[in-house]
Amino acid sequence: MYKILVVDDEAHIRTLIKKYASFEGHTVFEAENGLRAIELCKTNIYDIIIMDIMMPYLDGFSTCREIRKTNDTPILMLSARGEEYDKINGFEVGVDDFVVKPFSPKELMLRISAILKRTQSAKKEQKNEVITIGGFTADLTARLVYIDGNRVNLSPKEYDLLFYMIKNKNIALSREKLICDVWGYDFYGDDRTLDTHIKLLRKQLGSYAEHIVTVRGVGYRFESV
Repeated sequence: MYKILVVDDEAHIRTLIKKYASFEGHTVFEAENGLRAIELCKTNIYDIIIMDIMMPYLDGFSTCREIRKTNDTPILMLSARGEEYDKINGFEVGVDDFVVKPFSPKELMLRISAILKRTQSAKKEQKNEVITIGGFTADLTARLVYIDGNRVNLSPKEYDLLFYMIKNKNIALSREKLICDVWGYDFYGDDRTLDTHIKLLRKQLGSYAEHIVTVRGVGYRFESV
């Protein structure tokens, strides 16, 4: 099954997650703080990371930012507050999804399964395809984006969203379809999550942000011409 790294300074939280994950056949590894998690990620490969925000020495956001420098392992963040600021900050550093404490272990397992099914399916469906528009280049196979020769570092979900829109270029995509196909039909969030990612994506694309067009009353469209 899956190799899961649980990062939380509260031992009872790690124990709870390990209990349910192990019951479903997953192998669970533990880290009591962000510094330890970074060390483990340098020498080990995990299928998904479950990480708390509030931790000693290094918080979840900073830990995620460091991990993203070397790999794109999906990260599910545990938030005690569930505030919109946490989500925006998390998405900016590369978090894939959030679960608010106190959480249902069953819901957590369902989210883990949904995230991994989507990421593994996306990797299988990738084709050797490169899209170039002026100084903008997107390598869908290598998951790389360049603007005027400079590499742009996107979060995993930003890559997913951008590449999905590119594959469906010049087609008006409804908000519901984008959320369903990029996040999954069982996504627990709302439209603001999509809008936040579009905003962050446009910021990353700079002058090429104009290719992501808002279709009023419908959703968004990626224009290739």
